[in-house]
Amino acid sequence: MANNIDHRQVRPTGAVVTGRSTEGGLGIALVDSVPLVREGLSALVMRTRGLRWVGAAGSPHAALQLCERFRPHAVIIDSGLDPRWHLSRMLIGNDPDLGVLLMIREAQRNTQYIAGAIAAGVHGVISRRSEPPQLIQAIQRVHAERRYIDPTLAPALGSAKGKGGPVVANHGQQPLSRREYQVLQLIADGLENQAIAKVLYVSVETVRTHVKSILRKLSARDRTHAVAVAFRSGVLTVNQEDHPY
Repeated sequence: MANNIDHRQVRPTGAVVTGRSTEGGLGIALVDSVPLVREGLSALVMRTRGLRWVGAAGSPHAALQLCERFRPHAVIIDSGLDPRWHLSRMLIGNDPDLGVLLMIREAQRNTQYIAGAIAAGVHGVISRRSEPPQLIQAIQRVHAERRYIDPTLAPALGSAKGKGGPVVANHGQQPLSRREYQVLQLIADGLENQAIAKVLYVSVETVRTHVKSILRKLSARDRTHAVAVAFRSGVLTVNQEDHPY
């Protein structure tokens, strides 16, 4: 099954990175469905002293695999692929040392989304329209200070604080674990339990347990309903490779 990791942009590293050494520069990864953006950011990172390009992923599922394997210092995520911050939460939960920087599209340029992202643990937010020097500064500050707010987005956060704190739209759902998310993604791809078990190298019974937990957390009647709820609430997103905007 295709994993949407852009291997052309993954520099050869020999062995899997297991630590957070900055030798060779800060490792940077990108999650974005637009090939031109991936190519452009890889070029920007590779010509910037102190940064090292790790790779790019075109979907949330591939992003989890990329970050688990190569353990970058910071990951930049297109907000269109993380509409309810589920991916950001999972990446931070899996790796507390990872810095997460969200690139905000116009559709998410509002108080609710930006405040919710910060409440979810995201370390930085920057406009998708930012100039390259500002993006480099944001990456560096996310790593060094664990905090960066694009000045053009700051008014939205100020507005949220004035109303008593961030607004988080979780629709009352319990967050899925990383493994539950993977199972749900494979269900959405049309796989049955036995096939999912083979893909994830677990037993069929383990898959059944995950499915039951997913149904409970999403308040879903069955697998089909769970997928529908997941897309509707933003837990899963349509691959935007062909329709990025």
